[in-house]
Amino acid sequence: MTAPLLAHATPHGRMYARSTSEQPSVPSITTVISQLPSSLGGWFGHMAATALSKDPRLPGALGNPAELRSTVRDAASAAERYRDEAAQRGTRVHHYCEQVALRALGRPEDLESARLALEENGEAGFAQRFDEWWNLYDVRPVEPELTVWNAELGYAGTLDLVATIGGRTCLIDYKTKNTDRDGFVKALDDKVVMQLVAGMKAEESVVDPQKGEWRPWAHGDQPLLLGVAVGQTEVRAMRANPAVLRNHWLRFCALRRAWEAGLEAEEAGRALLPIGPPPSRDGQDGTAGSSGATGSAGRAEPALPA
Repeated sequence: MTAPLLAHATPHGRMYARSTSEQPSVPSITTVISQLPSSLGGWFGHMAATALSKDPRLPGALGNPAELRSTVRDAASAAERYRDEAAQRGTRVHHYCEQVALRALGRPEDLESARLALEENGEAGFAQRFDEWWNLYDVRPVEPELTVWNAELGYAGTLDLVATIGGRTCLIDYKTKNTDRDGFVKALDDKVVMQLVAGMKAEESVVDPQKGEWRPWAHGDQPLLLGVAVGQTEVRAMRANPAVLRNHWLRFCALRRAWEAGLEAEEAGRALLPIGPPPSRDGQDGTAGSSGATGSAGRAEPALPA
């Protein structure tokens, strides 16, 4: 994932500002989509168990409780390490793809440095396969890393590439993918369609992020939406099915409302308040007429309302 100039990490997820001198005011497309429920418990457990089974310290740690705790603690963070490494790899690959587009447009670029960064991390295959795909599809870039804004619904995001392919305007989102045991790049998640359709529904695109200059969306409402899986062994482009775009847009709108409802709930105040038992009716226990009760830790708690 890249870091667009107007994007900011906040306690409420990634958010966008209108200029570099303003505070972020709307959530990013990916933050909205992250409201979808997901269960990674099984994956986290698998990663931890795999890391523990492969740890060379394990045999010697079995008779040493302190060493075993250290080994287990390291294994427990295996999923986080994998996630962080994957994010860094994705950033390197996206940066390379952007430099390819910039060179094609005749703009300042750092393509050789981006390629070297991949090679130094054993990731040269990503660059090689991407170059092959770029040439095979005859990609004609229009704008890489284009930040867009929708004020009506309230969100923003950055498109990896706007280009023409075969004479058609295309909105493209790259996904860095591993390769399966058969040598094929792993499949894209359907959520990429929601991401692309939200980009297509933009009302504006940025011209000058420093000054906060924007212009009306110039790429129509019927571009091709392409999710492009970039791997070490191949690059596979998948087109969003036009028949499902409305459904994914409506789902995105619902998730945007869910994000806002969650934010409002957080800002409304504490969700749970302490409460003590009700006052005694007969006054025999010494609490009659009191306005509250004392908890086990000596805290004064309001009484149960009548």
